[in-house]
Amino acid sequence: KEENYYIEIENYIKRNETNKRRRNLEDNYDTLNNYWNIGKLIVEAQAGSNRAKYGNELIKEWSLTLTRNYGKGYDYTNLSRFRQLYIAFPNLGPLAQLSWTVICKLLPIKDINKRNYYINLCIERNLSKRQLLEEIKSKAYERLVNKPKHIELVSLKKEYFTFEYIKSPIIIK
Repeated sequence: KEENYYIEIENYIKRNETNKRRRNLEDNYDTLNNYWNIGKLIVEAQAGSNRAKYGNELIKEWSLTLTRNYGKGYDYTNLSRFRQLYIAFPNLGPLAQLSWTVICKLLPIKDINKRNYYINLCIERNLSKRQLLEEIKSKAYERLVNKPKHIELVSLKKEYFTFEYIKSPIIIK
């Protein structure tokens, strides 16, 4: 009979942790989608991605107002990153699984294969920003023996609401 209680408790915990993960992923996707769309509008307002000087002035002007109205999350640096996000990724696709802090560390990487390698690594290993920086610092991409000519991004995980994402499951005895 105690075993039934334990199983029921475990089911509640699993359901709660899974729902938390799902809500976090949805929030993350909404945030990234918002940033991507802001970047798209900035590029469109600049009449294309090649008008950087005019764009920088526009971003400076808008960042002052947006920062005053909505906080430092919309400062010049972040608006520039939103623009860079849109230019680097015409489709959010697999990036929806990554946090903004991780994406910010990937944006400066110009080599598309190298960037895709690190994106795939983050997705496959669920890397944090710190872990990603360690991989970049250790030159994991450069150490690949047989680098493919073109590295595709892994497809979006369909099943991400599973128990495997619980970082520290509670074990009741």
